[in-house]
Amino acid sequence: MHAAAPMHLYDTSRSEVAAFAPGETVTMYVCGITPYDATHLGHAATSITYDVLQRRLIDRGHQVRYVRNITDVDDDIIRAARQRDVHYLDLAFGETARFDDDMAALNTLPPWSEPRATGAIGNIRGLIDTLLTQGDAYLVDGAVYFDTGAANGFGSLARLGDDRMRQLAAEWGERPDDPAKRNPLDFVLWRPSDDGEPAWEARWGRGRPGWHIECSALALRELGPTIDLHGGGVDLLFPHHESCRAQSEAVTGQPFVRHWLHQAMVHCDGRKMSKSTGNLVFVGDLREHHDAAAIRLALLLHRYRRPWNWHDDLLVDAETRLARWRRAGPGDAALDATRAALDDDLDTPTALAAIDGAAEAGRGVSAAAELLGVEL
Repeated sequence: MHAAAPMHLYDTSRSEVAAFAPGETVTMYVCGITPYDATHLGHAATSITYDVLQRRLIDRGHQVRYVRNITDVDDDIIRAARQRDVHYLDLAFGETARFDDDMAALNTLPPWSEPRATGAIGNIRGLIDTLLTQGDAYLVDGAVYFDTGAANGFGSLARLGDDRMRQLAAEWGERPDDPAKRNPLDFVLWRPSDDGEPAWEARWGRGRPGWHIECSALALRELGPTIDLHGGGVDLLFPHHESCRAQSEAVTGQPFVRHWLHQAMVHCDGRKMSKSTGNLVFVGDLREHHDAAAIRLALLLHRYRRPWNWHDDLLVDAETRLARWRRAGPGDAALDATRAALDDDLDTPTALAAIDGAAEAGRGVSAAAELLGVEL
């Protein structure tokens, strides 16, 4: 075990770098993909961040129960499946397979569990039933809403203020102006399905789950009431993670997460990389012309919690670095420096610099590179 001092990681809930000192088994939940399109560099950067964290935790002697969900029933999937005239589960299966292929090429470790939302409908109904019974949720015309006004400290994770939370809720399609809601920030736990949409039976009406309750059901089922570390892209902080925290704690009466860790956004052409802006760079396209290890190195060049802008020159530089490391051959030079950098809030740029220095001196760096998930 290589674990003298504890790791330190930024905790979103405390807005500071804090010690992360879990027990022998670490429980970690990361919000995965909604599989309706190919893997872009934003997905890849997030996956690689938590992969590096998982590798270092294993290196420190921990067992890691890393759960990454698949949101395979969602408005975006339903809409995309309708546009392509395919069944939504067929679309989800194909895009998940593409994602898995990209992740394998980028040398990410497989998660301990990768559950699907459609495989947790029974768990979801159970949580909603509990929330309704407790008075933490209410029913209006077949739709079930979580009552944020009755929740303990709703908004305390994101700390954005009501106006900003309402703005983000509207951007995510949460409809804060919905007259059926008691409070503008209340969110849907279950909604009636339109004709041709996926639907399941429930005592409050036939329909399908909302987005947030899916992750709570999967996290609680797979990892228990309190998770050591919960992560995902920072764009999920509100409304998704705030809502997951509120409803989970309402059900269990226990803290949902001990440590929140969020990945910053990757930009391209000066804007957040997203489907709506049309500036996506797909991993599969890059793999046609570049070594996947170089793609991974390019994504490791930037600190995980600071937004940065992608440009193709990063890949050229990464391929030069990869060739230099490979010429240095096998060895454990810079391994301790890499460990120290990762323990300092996953400081991958400092780790890369340490490995560069050892490789330039002709010392083998394969062990340090492997800790970063880069095969030489």
